[in-house]
Amino acid sequence: MNIVAIGWIYVVLMMAITENSVVAGILTFVLYGLLPVAIILYISGSKQRKRKQDAGLAARQAADKHPTDTQSGTSPD
Repeated sequence: MNIVAIGWIYVVLMMAITENSVVAGILTFVLYGLLPVAIILYISGSKQRKRKQDAGLAARQAADKHPTDTQSGTSPD
């Protein structure tokens, strides 16, 4: 997916370079390139973010079940 995003950014950069003014080039690059790519990458990464959040929750729950002694660094077992 990243290679597609890089390719699209390159294409839009070439479009922006051919614009008549600097402002038009910047708007072309931002509105046709950066904004759509950012939205698509954000949406496509939602499953990975959810898995990472679930793994963090599971790790916190496991730590709550088996607390360690913070003074000596050893387990109370």
